[in-house]
Amino acid sequence: MRDYPIEKTRNIGIIAHIDAGKTTVSERVLFYTGISHKIGEVHEGEAIMDWMEQERERGITITAAATTVFWAPTDSSGSGDKIKINLIDTPGHIDFTVEVKRSLRVLDGAVVVFDGVAGVEPQSETNWRYADDYNVPRLCFINKLDRLGASFDKSFRSILERLSPHAVKIQIPDGHEDKFTGVVDLLEMKFYVFEGEKGEKVIKKEIPADLVAEAEKERAIAVEKIVETDDEAMSQYLEGKEPSLENLRRLLRKAVIAGKIYPVFCGSALKNKGVQLMLDAVAYYLPSPLDVPAVKGTEVKTGQETIREARDDAPFAALAFKVASDPYVGQLTFFRVYSGVLAAGSYIVNTTNGQQERIGRIVRLHANQREEIKEIHAGNIAAAVGLKNTKTGDTLCAPDSQIILERIIFPEPVISLRIEPKTKADQEKMGLALHKLSDEDPTFRVAGDEETGETIISGMGELHLDVLVDRMKREFGVGANVGRPQVAYKETISSAAEAEGKYIRQSGGRGQYGHVWLRVEPKERGGGYEFVDDIKGGVIPQEFIAPSEKGVKEAMSKGVLAGFPMVDMQVTLYDGSYHEVDSSEIAFKIAASAALREATKRAKPILLEPIMKVEIIVPEQFLGETTGDLASRRGQIMSINDRSPLNLKVIESRVPLSEMFGYATSLRSLTEGRGTFNMEFELYDIVPNNIVAQIIEGKK
Repeated sequence: MRDYPIEKTRNIGIIAHIDAGKTTVSERVLFYTGISHKIGEVHEGEAIMDWMEQERERGITITAAATTVFWAPTDSSGSGDKIKINLIDTPGHIDFTVEVKRSLRVLDGAVVVFDGVAGVEPQSETNWRYADDYNVPRLCFINKLDRLGASFDKSFRSILERLSPHAVKIQIPDGHEDKFTGVVDLLEMKFYVFEGEKGEKVIKKEIPADLVAEAEKERAIAVEKIVETDDEAMSQYLEGKEPSLENLRRLLRKAVIAGKIYPVFCGSALKNKGVQLMLDAVAYYLPSPLDVPAVKGTEVKTGQETIREARDDAPFAALAFKVASDPYVGQLTFFRVYSGVLAAGSYIVNTTNGQQERIGRIVRLHANQREEIKEIHAGNIAAAVGLKNTKTGDTLCAPDSQIILERIIFPEPVISLRIEPKTKADQEKMGLALHKLSDEDPTFRVAGDEETGETIISGMGELHLDVLVDRMKREFGVGANVGRPQVAYKETISSAAEAEGKYIRQSGGRGQYGHVWLRVEPKERGGGYEFVDDIKGGVIPQEFIAPSEKGVKEAMSKGVLAGFPMVDMQVTLYDGSYHEVDSSEIAFKIAASAALREATKRAKPILLEPIMKVEIIVPEQFLGETTGDLASRRGQIMSINDRSPLNLKVIESRVPLSEMFGYATSLRSLTEGRGTFNMEFELYDIVPNNIVAQIIEGKK
C-alpha cells in the first residue's frame, strides 16, 4: 500500500544565486514541519542540510541535500490535508551548477529564492534557464527583506525585466529593513504576522489602514492576471463577478503548472517571517506528479518513443540523478520513480548500459540521516544502496518492459589541474578516490597526460577543484601535490580542407594496408563533432569504417596547434582503397589519424578559450579603477547599472578565464576590500593571435 496518495506528493527544489538564503529557508522548512527541533544556522556552521565538513567551514552548499517533510497548510483543518514534500536544497555557486541541473531534471516544481537587496543575480538567471529547459513550474520567494537596502518592488521589477514578464505578486510586505513586520496575502486580503520565539505562531489579522489602498490596487492587478489565463473566468470577471478565493487558487494552480504565471511571495527566513506561507503556496500551487506531463522515453527493443504515466500499476521506470559516497553505507544512488513500484530485494535492468542490478536496500533520506523503507512508489524520490554499475543520468527499469528516459546533458569543464600522489601508497588510493569522485560528479573529469605521465583533473572552476582535492584528502586519506590551475583551451578549424592518409607496411609475410581520404569542415560554436560516412561503391569495406572513425577521434584528442582537444568540426570519410589480404582495422585507424592531422593543418586551425560572464559589484568611487583593470584583462564591459540606495555600481562584463586567476585578491586591493564578484561560463571564443603564441610557448 502507498503510505501517501500521489496527488498529495510534491517533489520540489530550492534554487537560487549564492547567498540568497536557500539553505536558511530549507532549515526553517525542517523546523516548521517538525523534522528538526532546533534551527541550524548557516553562519554558525550548524545547518542540517549543509552536512559536509567543507560546507560547514565555508558556509556554502556544495551538494544537493534531499529530505522528506510533511505539511498541512496554515488555514486547513489539520492532518487530513497534509501533503508530503520531497525537498532538495541545491547549491548556488556556479562551480556546482551540475547539482542544480540534475536536480531540476527530476523535480516537478521549484521555489526560486531571491535576495531582497540584490534581486535577480547571474546564477538566478542560469538556474531559471535550466528550469525553463525542463519546463519546471516555479514560484518566487523574495527573501532577506529585513536587510539594509532591501526593496521588494525593486527585486520584483528585476524578475520582470530579467527572467519573465509573467511574474505576479501574490503577497506584499509591510515595511522593509528593521520595520519589516509581516505580509499581506492579496488573494485572501488578510495580514499575517509571525509571533513566538521562532516565528512559529502564524497570526491572521485585518490589513493595517495605511496598507489597504496599496493592497487593493495590487490585488486588482493579480486577479486580472490570474483570470486572463482562463476564458470562462475572464468573461465572468468582465461581467463584474468577483471570483471566490477557492476559484482564484484553482485558476492560479492551473496557470502555475502550465508555466503561464510565476507567483511571487516574500519574507525573511532568518527573521522567521513568511516561510510557512511559502510552504502553503507549495501545497496550493506547485504540481503533484500527476499534474505534470507523463515522462517520455524510448523503447529499447523497437526504438519507438513511448510515455510512462505516474501510476503504481505501470511497469517500473526511474532515473538515477545523483551518485554519492556515504561513509556509513557505501555508494548511494538517488533516483526518481516515474512509474511503477520498486521493492527492496528485486532485480532491475539499467537500460543505459544493459547491466542487471539487484536492489538491496532502499532508503529515504533526510540530509545525511537515513530511514530504511521496503518499497518506493511512483512519483517519489529515494536512494538505493550498493548499485554497482549505475551512473548519473542512467535509466532503471523492470526487466520485462525496458525503456530509456531522456539523459541529462552536462556542461564541459573549463579548468584543469595537474595532480600527483605524494607517496607510493597514495598512488593506489588516489586512483580509487578519483574514480569514485568522477562517478559522483559528471562535470569532474580525470585524464592522463601520456607524454608526462601526470594525472590531469578538470572541473567547473577553482573552487570546484579545490573542494574535490580537499575531499580526496579527508574522505579517502590521499596525500597529493597539486599544480597551478590551467585553462581548458580547445582547438578547431576555420576553413574546409581535404587530405589523404596512407599506412603501408611490408615486412615478410602479411603486411599492413590502410588508405583513406578525409574532408574536414568547421561547424558553428558549440556544434560538437560529427563523423559522416560518404563511401560509395564499397571502396572501403564496412568493417573498416568504424576503425577509421576511431582513428579520427584519437587524433582529435590532441590538436595540431598546441595539443588541446579539437571541437566543432565535421569529418567526412569520402574515398580510399583497401587490399584484399593486407588491410586491417589497425592500419585504417592509423591512416585516418594521419589524414585528420594533415587536413587540420591545411584548414587554418585556431585556438578557442573559455569566456566567463562576470558580474562585479563595487562602491561608486572605485568604478574607474575597476573598469581600467578589466580592460587590462581583455575584458569587454556589457553594461554598468546602479544599485541604489547603497551607492553601488554593478558591472556586467565578459572576460577570458585565463585572465581571471587571482582576481578576488586584486579586486579586494582595488576596492579596499569592498568589491565582490561572481562569474560563470558563457561561451568559447577565438584567442587573439598575440596570445596564441604565448599559449603555444607555455604549452611546449
